[in-house]
Amino acid sequence: MDTSIENGSAAKDISVDVLIVGSGTGMATALAAKEKGLDSLIIEKTDGVGGSTARSGGGIWIPANPTLLADGSDDNLQKAEKYLEAIVEDPPNNAWKSFLKNGPDTIDMLLRTTPMKFFWSKGYSDYHPEEPGGDPMGRIIECKPFDLKRLGDERDRLRPAPMASPIPMPVTGYGYKWMNLMLRKPFKSFPLIFKRLFQGLGGMLIGKEFAAGGQALAAGLFAGVINADIPVWTNTELIELVLDGNRVVGAIAERNEKKVTINVNRGVVLSAGGFDHNMPMRQKYQSPSLTKDLSLGAEGNTGDAINIAKEVKADTALMNESWWFPSVAPVEENGEVQVLLAERSLPGSFMVDGSGNRFINECMDYMSFGQTLLKREKEGSPVGDMWLIFDQKYRNNYILAGSIFPRMPLPDEWYEAGIAFKADTPKELAQNIGLSKENFDSTYDRFNRMAATGKDEDFHRGESAYDRYYGDPTVEPNPNLRPLNGKLYAVKVVLSDLGTCGGLVADEFGRVLQEDETPIEGLYAIGNTSANIFGRVYPGAGATIGQGLVSGYIAANHIASTKKDKDTEYGAKLREN
Repeated sequence: MDTSIENGSAAKDISVDVLIVGSGTGMATALAAKEKGLDSLIIEKTDGVGGSTARSGGGIWIPANPTLLADGSDDNLQKAEKYLEAIVEDPPNNAWKSFLKNGPDTIDMLLRTTPMKFFWSKGYSDYHPEEPGGDPMGRIIECKPFDLKRLGDERDRLRPAPMASPIPMPVTGYGYKWMNLMLRKPFKSFPLIFKRLFQGLGGMLIGKEFAAGGQALAAGLFAGVINADIPVWTNTELIELVLDGNRVVGAIAERNEKKVTINVNRGVVLSAGGFDHNMPMRQKYQSPSLTKDLSLGAEGNTGDAINIAKEVKADTALMNESWWFPSVAPVEENGEVQVLLAERSLPGSFMVDGSGNRFINECMDYMSFGQTLLKREKEGSPVGDMWLIFDQKYRNNYILAGSIFPRMPLPDEWYEAGIAFKADTPKELAQNIGLSKENFDSTYDRFNRMAATGKDEDFHRGESAYDRYYGDPTVEPNPNLRPLNGKLYAVKVVLSDLGTCGGLVADEFGRVLQEDETPIEGLYAIGNTSANIFGRVYPGAGATIGQGLVSGYIAANHIASTKKDKDTEYGAKLREN
């Protein structure tokens, strides 16, 4: 039998130490396993490498990691533990403690095994900074702009970003904050903008292709995998796990429409994302109201790995949770949404529900935002349609939806699709949208009165350091509040997400557990295939990627520490064929 595991397209029965299902943060698992002397194979259902990581902002939330400390953070594990103890809610177990302990070593491993370099996004606050141990300066690191040409012949296999930049300009998450304030803080913003423009345009002239965010992170991981000669099979879908007693010893996959048998000597790591695009599952576990597929997760995330693991009696938890994210409604029925991050925090704006009333602190972290909406739905008072309201001054000063620059008109197709309206008065805007004129006019007046004082008595907007991070520091006394006046606009908002975060229950070693809490030997789950180790809470931007990377590192080390006492009967038969 041919046991080669090259990247080519042929379907062959093979034998490996570690099989990793999914090519997002699972690539870190392969790199960690390689350092331990184990050979790995990564299989990816789609034709693109990088998973949802490649489509993300690329932030990594890992407390007290070496990059944070080198860049001047005073973070430490004791402080971070106090923070997580204060905020973690309904975790499947105490795996978050293992995450905390192994986080710094994970970043060290990535610095050794990839060409990536990281920096601290200083000032990007934790999501709950007022809690004990919370850090208003943040614990997020990002990959520095990365040259995609370093991938060589594999460049075309990297999953593309959700939106192509109109100009070659690698914008980091930290840079986006200041780019958004280009007309408000020009002396801070334009040096960063010119630096990235020079890097992007200048790079093109010398044959480089710089990217930032999730593209940089996924490309950096992929470069490490390529350099380590770890094969990645794309267009390869997991079909079945093979057991020998209570131990997973292999897998059946379909590669380019042909079945392939993979004998696994040490372990299978499920890193295939959640069930983002499986609408029957989402309606069953989350809400019947989720009838449209609005998730920003990679298109291959349909819950396959979770369902296949359930067939071998794996337990699940937190299936009603996602990394929720409010976004601009799609123009077309099956179009992509555009996330709203800074836009919700900037002064001169507020949000209303279908009755024309404010209903939330618009600045709150996006997971809590979605949870608030679904809680109202369960309580029998659904929000209905949501609208972001802003004035002309807002439109003149800030970027909207990541691509509409200050003073640019809203796209005509937004108006044609009924997801945008404009008017000269509050009552006229309410009439255009179809809201109660009385409710909206009252909401508008009350918001303006509070904004003039800088104090949101209804929802406390601007009181958290996280709220203020994306505010406008030139506006006082509250960088998140300013009365609206003049021409008004409304843009329809929908509840999207970055992916689901409920899934298989994994212990502190990453092993998948059964309902009786006994591990299924040889089976591990990380990232969004596993249940969120922080329970129903998002500690800070990048916590989803952070836990995926660290959980993969933990799983690889545990796999390496387990001895293979004897050849499995399944593996022996496979090699005889």
